[in-house]
Amino acid sequence: MGERVIPLVDHRTAALAVPFSAGAVTSGVLVDARGRPLRDLRISITDRCNFRCSYCMPKEVFDSNYHYLPHSALLSFEEITRLASRFVAHGVRKLRLTGGEPLLRKGMEALVEQLAALRTPEGQPLDITLTTNGSLLARKAAALKAAGLQRVTVSLDGLDDVTFRSMNDVDFPVASVLAGIDAARAAGLGPIKVNMVVKRGTNDDQIVPMARHFRGTGIVLRFIEFMDVGATNGWRMQEVMPSDQVLERLRSEFAMVPLPASQVGETAQRWGYAGADGLHDPALGEVGFISSVTHAFCGDCNRARLSMEGKLFLCLFASQGYDLRTLLRDGADDAAIDAALAAIWQGRSDRYSELRASLPADASGSAARRVEMSYIGG
Repeated sequence: MGERVIPLVDHRTAALAVPFSAGAVTSGVLVDARGRPLRDLRISITDRCNFRCSYCMPKEVFDSNYHYLPHSALLSFEEITRLASRFVAHGVRKLRLTGGEPLLRKGMEALVEQLAALRTPEGQPLDITLTTNGSLLARKAAALKAAGLQRVTVSLDGLDDVTFRSMNDVDFPVASVLAGIDAARAAGLGPIKVNMVVKRGTNDDQIVPMARHFRGTGIVLRFIEFMDVGATNGWRMQEVMPSDQVLERLRSEFAMVPLPASQVGETAQRWGYAGADGLHDPALGEVGFISSVTHAFCGDCNRARLSMEGKLFLCLFASQGYDLRTLLRDGADDAAIDAALAAIWQGRSDRYSELRASLPADASGSAARRVEMSYIGG
């Protein structure tokens, strides 16, 4: 096998100009060029993480010499909240805080409190949730719940301690993540979801043990295909474990039945554990499959991603984002921000996952241009 070559491309310094369109509809729910409404905003609040998972922040790139963004470059909590309020005015109903590892951002409970105070135009509260690696969750769960956080999603790639320590590449024990999940459940941060990225030959032997562990607990386990995000994770199709094969392994152990989507634009296909009558038994729970590689869900994707320095990305596989921070710091009023968001979203036509199969076999050039997952929060 040849030596692995990692392209070092820093996308943080490049940005698309914010467009404005005289014909843009700047009130009400925004709909893109393919008829998809804007409903979900994922907000990355830090580019730092204390794990070095190879599929996200490989240690050979994100080492002690890597230069993270200075604090002054990050959006303040007040700036994040102001932008979030404009997205909410145009249809967003769910805000997900991500990173890097979001719990590394000092005082983030204050941000949760500000976002939890936002209301839809109809006066309804938002769905405020958080994705975390769980390493700091045990000590922060209660404070996050008190601040207004509703739910958490925890990344966990296996129960075997040797496998888990190898995948996070910082020798972090699985027991500490499980303790964080327990703390979140005790604090009332639910329903809890656990995300497992499956890499063939690395942790696929953990599929059934993970299912056994979380079955009947009220926690939804979701299996995520290893994705070709960014340029540094060494993605190879040979390491992708298709969701259909994951399901096949589960059905060899458990009786399972398909479930309908819980909402439009949901990323996961749902399967429930069946009882003796062959029907879904809610007490046994369910699993989900996020299958960007083999079952694209671009058709009803309603998500936008805001980076920690205020760039808006319209796809997880995007190469550049729109610079909203400059707009904010140059004193733009709400009407100007609304016009920018309308022009950006209404011009959106992204569908990378649908097109992946038609791309050249050697996609290294396009991969070198894609932004890293740690930068826009997955």
